[in-house]
Amino acid sequence: MHGIPLEQDELVIRDLGERTVPSPLPLPPEDKKGTGSFVREGTKVRCSMQVPPEGPAKSEACFEKAGPREQMFFDPRETRAAIVTCGGLCPGTNNVVRSAFYQLYHRYGVREVLGIRYGFQGLHPASAKPPVLLTPEFVEGIHHEGGTELGSSRGPQNVPLMVDFLQNREIDILLCIGGDGTQRGAHAIWEEVERRGLDISVIGIPKTIDNDIPFVYRSFGFYTAIDQARSVVQGAHVEARGVQNGIGLVKLMGRYAGFIAAGATLASQEVNFTLIPEVPFELEGEGGLFEMLAERIEERGHAVVVVAEGAGQSLFPGEQETQDASGNVKLHDIGTYLRDRIQSYFAERGVAAYLKYIDPSYIIRSAPANTYDSLLCDSLARHAVHAAMAGKTDMLVGYWHDVFIHVPIPAVVRRQRQLDPSGGVWMAVLEATGQPAHFGGSGE
Repeated sequence: MHGIPLEQDELVIRDLGERTVPSPLPLPPEDKKGTGSFVREGTKVRCSMQVPPEGPAKSEACFEKAGPREQMFFDPRETRAAIVTCGGLCPGTNNVVRSAFYQLYHRYGVREVLGIRYGFQGLHPASAKPPVLLTPEFVEGIHHEGGTELGSSRGPQNVPLMVDFLQNREIDILLCIGGDGTQRGAHAIWEEVERRGLDISVIGIPKTIDNDIPFVYRSFGFYTAIDQARSVVQGAHVEARGVQNGIGLVKLMGRYAGFIAAGATLASQEVNFTLIPEVPFELEGEGGLFEMLAERIEERGHAVVVVAEGAGQSLFPGEQETQDASGNVKLHDIGTYLRDRIQSYFAERGVAAYLKYIDPSYIIRSAPANTYDSLLCDSLARHAVHAAMAGKTDMLVGYWHDVFIHVPIPAVVRRQRQLDPSGGVWMAVLEATGQPAHFGGSGE
């Protein structure tokens, strides 16, 4: 994926040890056809769904299938679990916390589940707010709310001190809900856990509204973001059509991947120019954005432009890069940059264009999960608990070919998932907008 070939050796899942505790779940065993509820150890899911004309590879990479195991590593009566939410807000985070708690507490019988406050910061004794004991009353209605009831934070923490916290609190399972930075932190925690010879399961639950975590076909919050963004784009279209030479410019999330911008474009069917990080574009000159936009305004009298936050970063040459608390490069604000440059372009040519700029990012991030994401959150949470109780560790729950899988965290953080400019989604965007493949153009 993205220049790094996938080898089977990378996909081996770590186990804490022999599973000797019978599962309390009243489920039938998996049969030879792969049906049933308990998953037999060794059941695999192929990485590639398509078979090339020359036939399947002799040594095809496969993922371990997720799901409950008939024998567990941890005895629920002697197990303490903790859940931590990290990084930016994302619709559905509370749903994951709630479903993970219910699976641990009601289904497996784990009597003590702690909610870590404010991300990995809550595992640092010097700055930590004490964890909250999760109860049915605490989680009962949190899935109706956006954000995270546990709080979040960004930035690295002292790993040995965090493991001290886990060790002192006698925490056996740590569920880490977050994106690639969170999963790097989870892997660092596991490395320290392994160095100390501790039996602590560290499980990642992928959280990225940008939908850019490898081996996760759909991450929770993504479809809610599309729903919310579609409404915003519709509003921009109404504003643009309401005046002569109206332009609606909408900036959406997507640091390195244009999935939300593309999804909102296809859902609304009202976008004329879609700009994403994966497809470079120019502003000036023949075939540039300005020329195409001017042609659109002259012909139709209005236009809608959607830009992902990570698009067009090459338009800021020579400017010094800075980093945020998580170590991510701070992006230049392509939204306000385009706003100002488009206004200047038309003003210099004596054309009265009326541009409305909309950046709904934080409104979208704080929305509660929609129906699809609520279902996905529940499944991801339950599969994470199944993996943890079985003694799996240093892994993330993935979603591949409509099947939940186990993926080692190192295999995830080495890669970056982006929209394929030659794939079906981007081809659909080009058809919907009418823009040429080299960067963008006018639509209907």
